[in-house]
Amino acid sequence: MTETASAELSKSLRSRHITMISIGGIIGAGLFVGSSAAIATVGPAVILSYLLAGLVVLMVMRMLSEMAMASPGLGSFTEYIRLGLGDWAGFVSGWLYWYFWVVVVAIEAIAGAALLHEWIDLPVWQIGLILMVLLTAVNLMSARSYGEFEFWFSSIKVAAIIVFIMIAGAYAFGLTSPTESTFGNLQAHSGFAPFGWLSVLAGMTTVVFSLCGAEIATVAAAESSESTRVVSRMTSTIIVRILLFYVLSVLLIVSVVPWTEIRSGSSPFALALTRVSVPGAGTIMNLIVLTAVLSCLNSGVYVTSRVLFTLAARGDAPQSMVALNRRRVPARAILIGSSFGYFAVVLSILSPEVIFAFLVNASGALMIFVYLLACFAHLKLRRRIEQTAPERLTVKVWLFPWLSWATIAAMFGVLAAMALTRALASQFYASLVCAAVVLLAYWMRRRSEAPAVLHTSVGP
Repeated sequence: MTETASAELSKSLRSRHITMISIGGIIGAGLFVGSSAAIATVGPAVILSYLLAGLVVLMVMRMLSEMAMASPGLGSFTEYIRLGLGDWAGFVSGWLYWYFWVVVVAIEAIAGAALLHEWIDLPVWQIGLILMVLLTAVNLMSARSYGEFEFWFSSIKVAAIIVFIMIAGAYAFGLTSPTESTFGNLQAHSGFAPFGWLSVLAGMTTVVFSLCGAEIATVAAAESSESTRVVSRMTSTIIVRILLFYVLSVLLIVSVVPWTEIRSGSSPFALALTRVSVPGAGTIMNLIVLTAVLSCLNSGVYVTSRVLFTLAARGDAPQSMVALNRRRVPARAILIGSSFGYFAVVLSILSPEVIFAFLVNASGALMIFVYLLACFAHLKLRRRIEQTAPERLTVKVWLFPWLSWATIAAMFGVLAAMALTRALASQFYASLVCAAVVLLAYWMRRRSEAPAVLHTSVGP
């Protein structure tokens, strides 16, 4: 049934899969629905929040690309953190990243079930279980099946945004509006930055999390026969995607609809389409949001299994997680990663809203912690490679080390803003507790290994 622990994952993902996985990784419900909270708290200046957050993510991805090109074939991007900072960093980043996506799987399962509940007369928890079973089965079939589903999920999301930009753009420029250009909405209601320019920085605290996910492609690239080239191509075009999918779409939203009419928790895309008189805008956006949720759920199940597989291969997780089935898929790692989703869905019987809020708080700032470790690993690896093998630096971070340090400073600024923002403080401190628990686990593991090492190294 299973292969040996030394078996390798399949190389069944194609270039088109990796490309769409990287695009789909940054287009989720955080854009289609979560952007409403950022717009409501920042105003039209939220465009700058998205641009700044996008530049931070771009820099992190550029660092990952540099490390991947210089030291190809390591698998999950957390292994570059291990290479740069040591085993402790690989252990901590790997488990934090795994836990983050385990929580995301549970969040997306409940969110998807809540959306489908509007059309299907079943309890939310039952719909959630059905979604979990379906997408777990997709991932158990093969990496290729995951890639195909994600390819089409991402294609739908990309097509939806392009169509939205065309429709909203025509209206904003006055081509289809009953009067004239609507770009005056950017200044008409208390100015472009109604809450002051500092709100632009504060807005980054919520915006940056909706941009997380681009790094999924670096995990999936390990199962592609052209992994290094694909990762390089993906990072070189990410800024275009950020500008097109986030900045441009949000710019058109606050141009078509006065920002004062946008309420947190609702879809600003649906509101903009309604303003443009697109029939059935609400239903259309619900279907697109559902696609985004299922895409994220599909990727979450995939990522948790591959990260757990990598941790096990390094001895940081039970060796049974390395075993592959006949389709060269880490089935046990998939089932372990998805089990938390099943548990959360069943718990949602008590109160879907309470469980959902708890899960959001539980994920908090974990990705910022992981990104910070990646940045520090890059700084150390870059200097090491420059001294030993500078010819391996075929992809380089711009203006090194100044932009690298600026990226680190920006992320520390986001964390500080979270700690000082009442609505986000609980997420920040919950994430600190998670990080402390993982560090403690690593310390206990090292302590338990020490006597064994001492015993074997000292003769009779």
